[in-house]
Amino acid sequence: MSHISQVLWQFLVKWLTSFALYPPEASKIAPQMDALYFFMVLVSLIGLTIVILLVTSFSILYSKKRHPVAVQIEGSTLLEATWTIIPLGLFLIMFVWGALIYFRVYTPPANAMNIYVVGKQWMWKAEHAGGQHEINSLHVPTGQAVQLTLISQDVFHSFSIPAFRVKREAIPGRYTTVWFEATTPGTYHLFCTQYCGTEHSHMIGDVVVMTPEDYKKWLASSTSGASLAQNGERLFASLSCAACHNTRPDARGPNLVNVYGTKLALSNGGSVLADDAYLREAILNPSQHLTQGYAPIMPTYQGQVSEEGVIALVEYIKNLNSDYRVQQTTNTTELLPESVGAPQRTVPAGQKPAGQGMVKQ
Repeated sequence: MSHISQVLWQFLVKWLTSFALYPPEASKIAPQMDALYFFMVLVSLIGLTIVILLVTSFSILYSKKRHPVAVQIEGSTLLEATWTIIPLGLFLIMFVWGALIYFRVYTPPANAMNIYVVGKQWMWKAEHAGGQHEINSLHVPTGQAVQLTLISQDVFHSFSIPAFRVKREAIPGRYTTVWFEATTPGTYHLFCTQYCGTEHSHMIGDVVVMTPEDYKKWLASSTSGASLAQNGERLFASLSCAACHNTRPDARGPNLVNVYGTKLALSNGGSVLADDAYLREAILNPSQHLTQGYAPIMPTYQGQVSEEGVIALVEYIKNLNSDYRVQQTTNTTELLPESVGAPQRTVPAGQKPAGQGMVKQ
């Protein structure tokens, strides 16, 4: 150390102890990703070593000094088959291994907790089902599968959490999904890895991983007073959607109760699954997928409802499990906050309320 300056020594110590060739593994999928990555690096290093050794050996063994007169060397079928089959086998292993990880990452489990993420120049906005909103931050619990439903409000963005080994594009006008299960509490970096304009480098944030108990406390302290479904219910009422979408015999629009996850027959003879993407498209471009038996009278809400508003409407329709709420909003233009989640009317014991129900919370 006496021969190295104090400043240089401190730099080397901090660099060697702090610098990491790869981020920490903070999700269940991270070790599997890293295993494939290191396997590919190992195969590449072995291949590079073999090529260097062969080039060096041939340069020495078959130099002009050793062989002044060129000698014709015949090919070997066994040798050619060997250097073809072995690399092909290694590439197929990488392909199958990578495909299995890919489908695992982009196929969320059925019990995954869904969080909507909207990308816009130059920020990330997270929308939790309970109504919590975050800007350039994302709080998630450990031990719980979390699905991110992504969309962009302007240009292409790319949502990346290196510590979780997940990355997914946020595309204008289209939902994309990715999921993860965080394993280690802590704060991790969040990036946009798709160039999206002059302030692209500022489109960063933090992912805060908490224990389930701390996460519940955070949810309780961060609530906005209304869930996404309740916000969607208010917007549904203010747009007078229930004037057409109800269960009356003369309804001019299809009934939306329990429609999510079902197959809908279309006027063109086809069918479509009523998932998040379909509900969004039906709100913004209703004429694209016209439900069988109904006239194309619904106006488009493109440019009239924000991306956050569409998310709230989709969440409301997803959780609409009876016609009770729809009937309550018929012929109304606004729901007061106090009315959302209001106690249900009492009925005599043993009597079933007619058509009663509510948005699932």
